[in-house]
Parts: sequence; structure tokens; C-alpha cells
Amino acid sequence: MHARLNHAQPYALGLFRIVVGLLFACHGAASLFGVLGGAMGGGSIPAGTWPGWYAAVIQLVGGSLVALGLGTRSAALISSGSMAYAYFKVHQPEALFPLQNGGEPSAVFCWAFLLLVFTGPGALALDRLFSRGAPERNEDRAHEQAPAVTV
Repeated sequence: MHARLNHAQPYALGLFRIVVGLLFACHGAASLFGVLGGAMGGGSIPAGTWPGWYAAVIQLVGGSLVALGLGTRSAALISSGSMAYAYFKVHQPEALFPLQNGGEPSAVFCWAFLLLVFTGPGALALDRLFSRGAPERNEDRAHEQAPAVTV
């Protein structure tokens, strides 16, 4: 059973990346264009408004890049940082815990994107199409050839 789960891991990670990226991009589209219910119950955020409009741009662009698997680690790092900023600047001053201050989405997105920074895009990523002809990096080969530790 472990072998099957290990074989499916890149695909599960790819599906996780796609879903998280799409959900994040939807937040940005709602804030920028007033679609899907709009920003905070309706409408859109005026262009150039700090920090909301800039956060929405990061959400739309970063979420789209993550969903497609293009520059996943960089886009996920920027997206994670924007959600950490949102949590600590907007939500945390209201109350200590995310459940109390309405910051659960910010906290979950922050940690989900941070996970993608360290795991990479998984399967089904466009990055893999563009890197097939490129030689492997040393750290990728070292990770694959690491000796197994048995106890």
C-alpha cells in the first residue's frame, strides 16, 4: 500500500497545487473585477489602493501561476508572504487566534503556499514541459540519489 501511495504522491501534490492556486486566483479575480461575489460582499477594490489592490494582483497572478505550475516555488513564496502580511497586519490585531479574528483563509493559504515552496509543483506542472530539455540541476540529482536510511 505504501508503494502505491508513494507512486501517487506527485499527482496528489499536483492536484493540491492546482486547487489551491485556483482558489487563490478566484479571490484575486473577485477583488479586482467584482466577479464571484466581489470584494468583501460586492464590488471591486479601486486600482492602486494599498494594500488591498496589490494583494488582489498577487492573488490573481500568483494563484494562476501556481495552478499552471509555472514558476511555482517563486510564485508560492510571494503568495505565502502576502498572506502572512495579511494575517499579521489585518487579522491578528483583532484577536489572537485565526478562528477569533477571521484570519483562517489567510493562515491556511500562507501555510499551503509555504508547503509548495519546499515540495515543488508535483506532477502536471507546465514547468516540467519547459525543463525536459534542460540538464538536471545538481541538487535535484543529489536528492534522487540520496542513500536510503534504514533502522
